Order: sequence, then C-alpha cells, then structure tokens
Amino acid sequence: MLNSYFKLSEHGTTVRTEIIAGVTTFLTLAYIIFVNPSILAETGMDRGAVFVATCLAAAIGTLIMGLLANYPVALAPGMGLNAYFAFGVVLGMGYTWQVGLGAVFISGVIFLILSLLPVREWIINAIPGGMKRAISAGIGLFLAIIALKNAGWVVDHPATLVTLGDVGSPQTLLSAAGFVLIAALFARKVPGAIIIAILLVTVVGIALDVSPAGGVFSMPPSLAPTFMQMDIAGALNVGLVSIVFAFLFVDLFDTAGTLVGLAHRGKLLDADGNLPRLKRALLADSTATIAGAALGTSTTTSYIESAAGINAGGRTGLTAVTIAVLFLLALFLSPLAGTIPAYATAPALLFVACIMTQGLVEIDWDDVTEVVPAVITAISMPLTFSIATGIGLGFISYAAIKLLAGRGKEVPVAVYAIAAAFIVKFAVI
Repeated sequence: MLNSYFKLSEHGTTVRTEIIAGVTTFLTLAYIIFVNPSILAETGMDRGAVFVATCLAAAIGTLIMGLLANYPVALAPGMGLNAYFAFGVVLGMGYTWQVGLGAVFISGVIFLILSLLPVREWIINAIPGGMKRAISAGIGLFLAIIALKNAGWVVDHPATLVTLGDVGSPQTLLSAAGFVLIAALFARKVPGAIIIAILLVTVVGIALDVSPAGGVFSMPPSLAPTFMQMDIAGALNVGLVSIVFAFLFVDLFDTAGTLVGLAHRGKLLDADGNLPRLKRALLADSTATIAGAALGTSTTTSYIESAAGINAGGRTGLTAVTIAVLFLLALFLSPLAGTIPAYATAPALLFVACIMTQGLVEIDWDDVTEVVPAVITAISMPLTFSIATGIGLGFISYAAIKLLAGRGKEVPVAVYAIAAAFIVKFAVI
C-alpha cells in the first residue's frame, strides 16, 4: 500500500530508507519546538500553548506536504518570520500578538489564492534573483542581532546604540560554547547538531546552577490561550498592509526557493528543470500558515533542513509523514521546552543566521546596480529591526538606481509597483 501510494519503487527508495530519512530531518530541525516558543513568549503569548501550536502546525503542514504533494519536505514555523512577528510587529510597532496572528492568517489566505492562480509564477519570476538572495541574507542578519542580544554578547548603549556585553557571564560563555559546538558538529555532518548543542548547553547550565532544572515528559499543555485568538479585523487596518505584505512576500519566495533547491538536491526536478506538483506543495505551505495562525504561531514554511533527510535517501512523502508523526510525539516534551533558557537557544539562532547569509555570494558583485540595493536590503533589516522596512528600502533603491543608470528596462513592472507602494507607505508615516 505504501509503495503504491508514495511510488517508492519509482523513486528508487524503500520504507526503511524513508523512515530513517524522516528521523534524520526531524532531529535536524527539532530545535524549532524549543526556539519558537521562546521567541513568541516575548510577546506575552502563553509559552505552553505556543509549544503545542508549533508542534501541531508543523505536523499538519508536513503531513499535507507528504500526502498531497508526495515530497520529503518538512514544514514548521519559519525562523526569521517568528522573530519579525515578536520583535518587529508586536514589541517594535506595538501591535498585540492577536493582531499579529491576524496578519499571518491574512497572508496565508492570500498565499493560498496566489497558489491557485497563474499570478504566483509571474510574481516569483519578476523579482530579481539578487533581491531574493538579499532578503534571505537580511533576515539572517536580523536573526543574528537578536541572537547576540539574547546571548548577552550585544547590549544597548546611549552613545553607540550597541556595544559589547558582559562576556564573562556564565550565560554568555555557555552560549558561545554552544555556537562553536553547533558549527563543529555541523561540519562533521552530525545529524541533529543544533538540538544536541541546545540540550547540552541546557544540561551544563543546570549543572552549574545557572538556570533551574525542570521536567522532561508530561501531557501536552492547553492550547486554549492561543487557539483561534487571531484578530483578523484588527489586522485589516490600513497600517498593517506592509506587515501582511512582509509575511506574504518572505514566505512566498522562501518557500519557492527552498522547494526548488531541495528538489534539485534530491533529483526530483523534471526533464525541463521544473518542479512537478509545485501547486500542491505551495498549497500545503499556505494551508499550514493558515492553520498555524489559527492554532497560535507565526508563519509556517518549508524548511531547508529537509536536505538532511534527502541526503539520507528520502525521496517521497513517506519521509514527510514520518516527520509529522514525530512532531506529534514531541507534544509530550513540553516540560523540556520550558526548561531550555534563552542562552541555550541563542546559538541556534546565530548559526541559522550564518547559513542564511550564504546567498550574498551569488550576487553579481561586479554590477553596482545589483550590489547596492542588495546590501541596503540586507543591512536595513537588522538596523531598523524590521524585515518589511528592509524589503521596502531595497526595492526603492533597486528601481531608482536602475532607472537613473539608464537601465530602467531591466526592472520588471512588479518591482516598480512594489517600490511605489513602499514610497507611499513611508510618505504616509
């Protein structure tokens, strides 16, 4: 039955290989069930409820991806977007987390509509490759400054805005050790490098009496504090248009890039280099975002960490189904999630940030009209503490520089439209 449904033989794989691949991917991205509640709890959201929402949103999205699209791809609340939700939208702009969830829900609905229409391909193809990579790198830098702040390496300063923190504190030293350990394990290709480091730093911190100990297993906490709490009416406010756009924009291109990259690595592209069943995969992603907002978490998206399972031989949706089951089993680890301190998850944030900046390498550094907008996009996100602002400044500079350089015809109509929309937004503010 499994062979027939998932076409295992056609993809040259077996049930055993698919299950092993699923376990491998889960270990690689399991850190999200600890990191996401830690980030979203900063907004005042119930940490236990967010933990449950994280596991359920990941399980639902990954299960749909496996059963509907038959791809070995895992989904979970996206890194960067959760930080933008917490530190940008709620803590930075002063909106309630309920309104933030409403914005995520609306972006998911729009993504779902775009996934059903041909306009999706038009939008994806219209955005220059350099800008896509710059946005990914900018989100990475945004994560980096949050990680350094949580670890105590960076603190605020009245004269210089930021400065070096107390590098001699136990928390800061433990976070530094955790980061080095993650990088070393990753270099050695150890599955679950991030989760291993998080747990080890937590254990050492407890042993040194830096943070208190807690339990490991229990029944899942109540989902009630966040379930169906999104404020859709509040999110329809004109002032939140750019926020909805940021959630939608990042999820749209991050998902497309991740899916194509993973399919290429797993040799799942067709003879023309296209991804079969792309519409189904995007439907899985958009549906997961809608479900996640209803449950109580930020945007759910496809994870590049799925490459770990693909490298282990995963080629079909059975790998994804295995991951979904493991996310459901993880529901019983809520005490452990509550025990892990910020200094233990900060190294994971910083490492993911480093990985996300790799896209800058692919920018044409010999073309100043490509380099300048890309750099502005990347550095604006952490310095303004806003993904949306970084995107806006990047597109405005891209359109303006190309136009004044006499190369305006190289700019797609969609880019001019986006740039114009952001100029209006900044003018109104």
